[in-house]
Amino acid sequence: MQKIVVVGSLNMDVVIETPHMPERGETVSGRSISRVSGGKGANQAYALGKLGGDVTMIGAVGKDAAGDALLHNLQSVHVDASGIRRIEEGTTGQAFIAVDDDGDNSIIIIAGTNGLVTKELIDEKADIIRRSDIVIMQFEIPLDVVEYVKEMAVKEGKTVIVDPAPAVPGLPEHFWSGIDIIKPNETELSILTGMDLKTRAELVKGAKVMIDKGVKNVIVTLGKEGCLMVNKEREEFFGPYQVKALDTTAAGDSFTAAFALALSQGKPYGEAIVLGQKVSSIAVTRKGAQTSIPTMEEVQTIWKE
Repeated sequence: MQKIVVVGSLNMDVVIETPHMPERGETVSGRSISRVSGGKGANQAYALGKLGGDVTMIGAVGKDAAGDALLHNLQSVHVDASGIRRIEEGTTGQAFIAVDDDGDNSIIIIAGTNGLVTKELIDEKADIIRRSDIVIMQFEIPLDVVEYVKEMAVKEGKTVIVDPAPAVPGLPEHFWSGIDIIKPNETELSILTGMDLKTRAELVKGAKVMIDKGVKNVIVTLGKEGCLMVNKEREEFFGPYQVKALDTTAAGDSFTAAFALALSQGKPYGEAIVLGQKVSSIAVTRKGAQTSIPTMEEVQTIWKE
C-alpha cells in the first residue's frame, strides 16, 4: 500500500440542527448544537485512517482544548500527526455548520491556525511529502501554500489530488498545471470556470476547461445524481448509490479519502470512484463530520456485491 499525506485544515465544527436554512433577516429556532472534530483536511485524514490507509497529516492547531481534541481524534484511527504544528499564539480553526431537515448544510469557516500554515512549515515537514506517494490538499489553507506543495509534489513525482473547496474563482493556469486529479462538486466547478453549469453536457464542458488549464483528471461529484469523470481520453458517468441523506457534512471529504485509498492500493480510477461513492453514501446517513465516516468492514457489509 502506498503512503498518503494530507496537507490541509483542522477545525472544531460547531453543528446546529435547524428545520430550514434562515433567509436574510430571518430568525430560526434551532434544535440542537454540538461540537465535532472536522476541517476538510482532518476529515480526509481521519477517513483514510479509519478505512485502513497509511496516512500522515500536515497542518496546524492551537495549544488549546480544540487542538487537543482534534489531535486525539486523528490518533485514535492511527493517523500519523507528526506533521501537525501546535501554535501557542494561535486559535484552532472553527466551522459553524447549519444542517436542515433535508440533510443539506451551509458552513461558515473561521480559519484560525489554518491560516498560519506557511511555506516555512511545509519546508520543515518536506520529508513527509518526499516519503509519501499521494498528496491530498484542499483550499482551507493559504492558496500560495497549496501551490507551493503542489510544485514540490510534482517535482518529486507524486500523485497530486486537490479538493478545490471552498472554490476560488480566477486562479491562474499555472496554479492548476501538473495536478493529477481535482474533485469539485458542480457548484465548485461553476465557480472555478466562471461558467453556469447545469446539465451533464455543460459539466463536461466545464471539466474540459480545467483539463485545458493543466489538470489531468476532473471528478465532479453530483450528490444524489452520481459522479462524472473527465480527462483527455474519455468522459464517464457513475450512477449514484441511493440512500436517504441525513447530513451531507463531510460527504465530499469521505469520497476523496476513499478514492485516494483505492489508488494507494493500486486500483484503477473507476474502482476508486465506486469506493468513494460507497463510503460517502454511508457518511450522509449519519450526523456530523468525522463521526459519520464508516470503517471498511462497514462499507463491505452495507454494500455487498
